Amino acid sequence: MHEPTESPAPPATPAVLISEVGPRDGLQSVSAVMSTRHKRAWIDALHASGLREIEVGSFVPARMLPQMADVAEIVRHATALPGWTVMALVPNLRGALAALEAGVHKLTVPVSASEAHSLANVRRSRIDMVAVVREIVALRDATAPGVPVEIGMSTAFGCTIQGAVPEDEVVWLAGQLVAAGVDEIGLSDTTGMANPAQVRRLFGRVRAAIGDKTGSAHLHNTRGLGLANCLAAWDAGVRTFDASLGGLGGCPYAPGASGNVVTEDLVFMFEAMGVDTGVDLARLIAARETLRAGLPGEPLYGMVPDAGVPAGFPDRRPG
Repeated sequence: MHEPTESPAPPATPAVLISEVGPRDGLQSVSAVMSTRHKRAWIDALHASGLREIEVGSFVPARMLPQMADVAEIVRHATALPGWTVMALVPNLRGALAALEAGVHKLTVPVSASEAHSLANVRRSRIDMVAVVREIVALRDATAPGVPVEIGMSTAFGCTIQGAVPEDEVVWLAGQLVAAGVDEIGLSDTTGMANPAQVRRLFGRVRAAIGDKTGSAHLHNTRGLGLANCLAAWDAGVRTFDASLGGLGGCPYAPGASGNVVTEDLVFMFEAMGVDTGVDLARLIAARETLRAGLPGEPLYGMVPDAGVPAGFPDRRPG
C-alpha cells in the first residue's frame, strides 16, 4: 500500500478553506467523459490558483461511473503537486482500500440523512452505512492512521425522493457516525432545497451535538440560494466550503438536483468581505478555459466570470 504523499503547508493559513469538488462531483454528473490528459491539465490549473483541497474522483466501478475509470491515476498525479490535500469519495470498504492504495490524503464517505436517498445512492440503509463507515475507519486505523475520514452527509436539508428530512434525524445520524470513529461530518444540500435560516439552524444543532467534528458545507445553487446559504453557514461557524469550478455538477441520484456553488463566485464573495481564501481569483477564472478544453460544449456558470471583477477589487479588502 502506498503511503499518502505528505505536502508542505502553504505559507499562511486562509480564513476559509475552499474545497474544489468539480473533478468528482462535477464530472460524475455529466454524460461526457473527460480524458485523463485533460483532467491532469485541469487539476494543474486548479492547483496553480492556490486552492488547497481538492476532491479528484470516486473509487467506484467503472461500469457505474465511466467518468471515474482513471481515478487512481488522477490521484497519483494530484498528490505529486505540493501543498494541498487530495481526497476521494469512497462508498464502501473496497473503494476505501483502493483509494488508500493510490495514496489519497483524505477519504470522503457519502452517508445520506434520507433513507430513500441512501437506498438509491449506495443501495444500503443508513444503519448499514454506519456499519460500513466503521469498517472503513478500522481499515484506516490499521493501514494509514494519518488519513482523515470525512462524512459528506447527503440530503441533510431535504430529499427529492423522500421529501422533508427531520433535523432530529440528521443530529442523530451525526452522533452515530462520530461514535463510529470519523474525523469530521459535513452537511450537504444535495437537492438544492436549503434556505439560509435552515442552514444556520441545522449547522448550529449539529455543532452543539458533535462539536469540532462539524465539517464542511456542501451547498447547491439549484434555486439561487447557494451563496446566501454559504454565508449562513459562515455565520454558524463553518470554515470549509465545497464548490465546483463553473458550477459543474450535481447529484445523479437526486432527480432535479443540479448546480453546485460556483467556486469563482464563492471566492469572490469571501474576498470581497475581507475573508482570506488563499485563492488567486484571476488564475481561478483562467482555469475555466482548461475545463472548457476538456468538456467542449458543456455549459459553465458563474456571475463573476461573466461580469468581471470590479475595478480595484484586491484593494477593497481590509489591511
